Amino acid sequence: MKKSIGAKTFAMPTPVWVVGTYGENGEPNIMTAAWGSICCSAPPCVAVSLQKIRASYDNILKHKAFTISIPSRKYVSEADYAGIASGKDTDKFTVAGLTPVKSDLVDAPYVQEFPLILECRLLHTIELGLHTQFIGEIVDVKADEAVLGDNGLPVLGKVDPLSYSPPEREYYGTGENLGKAYSLGLKLKK
Repeated sequence: MKKSIGAKTFAMPTPVWVVGTYGENGEPNIMTAAWGSICCSAPPCVAVSLQKIRASYDNILKHKAFTISIPSRKYVSEADYAGIASGKDTDKFTVAGLTPVKSDLVDAPYVQEFPLILECRLLHTIELGLHTQFIGEIVDVKADEAVLGDNGLPVLGKVDPLSYSPPEREYYGTGENLGKAYSLGLKLKK
């Protein structure tokens, strides 16, 4: 029997994404966001939801761009810090020992040390309540060569991304490979 626990943000897991933006004076800024996902395949888009009090909120509106840097397990402390400190009064790149890289395609920086980067141009802004959802068109994906498979595309186990569990307020690494998508379920098809 299932027990009702009320309306909560308990989708599990949520990604750990580090959103890159430029501030009012062109300073690079990052913040960790867990409310994000792929939201369209053509054009390729992501959605990330931020509160208006965040420095990144105004930065995205001003520059019409953002990046998503996906940290690997070895950068869990740096990713957590980027979500704790405020970009309004802190140079998070310097404190975390991370390197900002200026995107050639959008007006936003990304994190050099993180293995997978999505460069996004702002398409839509949707007011939802406490959060505003920013939908960005992915104009390019950059990946460290070490995380690419034989087909030239990123491999989850090599990227080794983080997940966040909202009810526990805990980070997790990736798990074991369970099998091929669009194949495992075929045994149930009649």
